[in-house]
Amino acid sequence: MSTGSSGVVVLQGSGSVDQTVRKLEALLEAKGVRLFAVIDHSGEANRVGLHMHPAKLVIFGDPRAGTPIMIASPSAALDLPLKILVSEDEAGLVWISYNTPEYLQARHRLPPELMRNIAAVQVLAETAAAGSS
Repeated sequence: MSTGSSGVVVLQGSGSVDQTVRKLEALLEAKGVRLFAVIDHSGEANRVGLHMHPAKLVIFGDPRAGTPIMIASPSAALDLPLKILVSEDEAGLVWISYNTPEYLQARHRLPPELMRNIAAVQVLAETAAAGSS
């Protein structure tokens, strides 16, 4: 696991980008968390004739968790719903990246009692990194 001063955690995945995204989708469904979108950055690049290693952004959340955060700090809407990036590098390694809840708390001055509302991002990312089905 790598965390820089940017507040981004980067975990090495054990499956392909597509396998990891499918695992995240299944985890979200099992937990009753809404999947808002999967943005296929590399697919869109390829569509316009540009090459990019596989990269997909999974956007998810629960309005019951996110709304109180945005009420407390409207700027949090810039980072909500939560996101996990699954990408492949030039060596073919897959990486899972997300903003830490602590970074989001500092960035938007969120009250500590609301941090549990976004803490699941870490568990989801770590579970997806552990193995893909």
